[in-house]
Amino acid sequence: MAAGDTERFRAARDLLLELREDHDAAYARFRWPRFETFNWALDWFDPIARDSTREALRIVDGDSVASSTYAELSARSGQAANWLRGRGVARGTRVLVMLDNRLATWEVLLAAMKLGAVVIPTYTTISATDLADRLDRGGVTHVITEGVLADRFTGIAGDLTRIGVGEPVPGWAPYSDAYAEPADFTPRGATRADDPLFLYFTSGTTSRPKLALHTHTSYPVGHLSGMYWTGVRPGDRHLNISAPGWAKHAWSSFFAPFNAEATLLTVKTGTAPAPTVLDVLTTQRATTFCAPPTVWRMLLQEDLGRRPVALREAGSVGEPLNPEVVDRVRRAWGLTVRDGYGQSETTAQIGNTPGLAVRPGSMGKPLPGYRIVLLDPLTGEPGDEGEICVDLADRPVGVMPGYLDAPEKNAQTFAGGHYHTGDIGRRDVDGYFTYVGRADDVFKSYDYRVSPFELESVLLRHDDVAEVAVVPAPDPIGLVVPKAFVTLAEGRPSSVAVARSILRYAREHLAPHQWIRRLEFGALPKTMSGKIRRTELRAAEERNGGAGRGSREYLLDDLLDPTSPPHHP
Repeated sequence: MAAGDTERFRAARDLLLELREDHDAAYARFRWPRFETFNWALDWFDPIARDSTREALRIVDGDSVASSTYAELSARSGQAANWLRGRGVARGTRVLVMLDNRLATWEVLLAAMKLGAVVIPTYTTISATDLADRLDRGGVTHVITEGVLADRFTGIAGDLTRIGVGEPVPGWAPYSDAYAEPADFTPRGATRADDPLFLYFTSGTTSRPKLALHTHTSYPVGHLSGMYWTGVRPGDRHLNISAPGWAKHAWSSFFAPFNAEATLLTVKTGTAPAPTVLDVLTTQRATTFCAPPTVWRMLLQEDLGRRPVALREAGSVGEPLNPEVVDRVRRAWGLTVRDGYGQSETTAQIGNTPGLAVRPGSMGKPLPGYRIVLLDPLTGEPGDEGEICVDLADRPVGVMPGYLDAPEKNAQTFAGGHYHTGDIGRRDVDGYFTYVGRADDVFKSYDYRVSPFELESVLLRHDDVAEVAVVPAPDPIGLVVPKAFVTLAEGRPSSVAVARSILRYAREHLAPHQWIRRLEFGALPKTMSGKIRRTELRAAEERNGGAGRGSREYLLDDLLDPTSPPHHP
């Protein structure tokens, strides 16, 4: 371990904590700590954990709670590292980890870092096809999973070392044996800062999942930006809702709270229902909270005003958070949910931080360490609207080095000295950014550009709407027109009256070219991480060609007699 590396990391961390209420000063003064060798588990976590009785981790599972102090977690991860070394795990070993939120999850992740292994996080609900794909393309040699999930690997070819957590499984090495090992761990050589640490399979909303590679600095050090955005401080109880297979778990259930020396608070499955989340927020006295928009929308189905919370900070990331959600939470809890922006390929890039005045609909300003530009997707010219890109002239530590075995995709993603996100954004005169949509989602209707996100934000303000996705539907005059797929709030009927009410509301609150011309009720297709698969809906509309109509589909012209028809240029 290098004491100098620990202190340089601490200095960068402390600057962000000191300036947590002054975004502009933090942005101007922060510089990424850069290392030739660095192992976050050995150079940061173990030093802060030494003799510490501070609680690092608290996992709520119904009426039971499992917890660990920093010192205990450090010792157990040392035991796990020694034991895994005896099972053949070494520097560069590809290890697929498929666990729910349990103490062993954090022990294994820290142990893998100490060993220099490459972790492939995987959610426990993965399909058999996707699991086989990860094992194959990931070059996996070791699997660590719940004992009750061992049958998922029956019939899997290859020489896998199989490790079971929890319930014993014949032929699988029991992880519980690790606790017989010594806690002191000695690494075999230094960890290079650019050594691979994680391989994340992206969610694949439009294509086959890619393998985003992260190093021993890109996520561990890069998540200083996420720590700053969430506002988590030493001693906080930070609740994050996420399952271990997702990059968001590393964001807010690992690096952000541990970088801040806070307590990570979580629930076992990562997909808990709204009443459970509210119970944990209140009974465990969480001070900071982060959840994806799907969870926030779920929470709004409950009476939040009857459940007072101790929260100081609340955030949302994963998809843009619609202003209506922010307004309703503020009315119930007197708390502003702050939106943040980033990707599996990066850490948090843009955000509404504790020191910024939140502007409705905006995702905030670039975070310390990130230089963001908007480039015209066709010309590459910079402007106040365009593709959100990260300037790589002074490359942020939190940007991945690239996708594994994808030279053509990497050339496209890093073209022109920028990291290209594929998202379209807009910047106002004060430097605040607003999300417009995925480059593939934005469409033209009657020669006007339409942002599905802006239309969805309006529809979500209607009391009957729980979730919505807007896509282009073929039209003989406008070429395409906005169509809304709507999931209704619990107890609301899918009727002509409800459809008429929603369409009227849209007409009253949107410009004519933005009017919802078609509306269909039903559940929305989603990725395993909860993101709406608009591409699936769009493809179905393209196949239909605008000719057919579903049994629960309604047309604006059939239900309303517009007094001012849309303007046709």
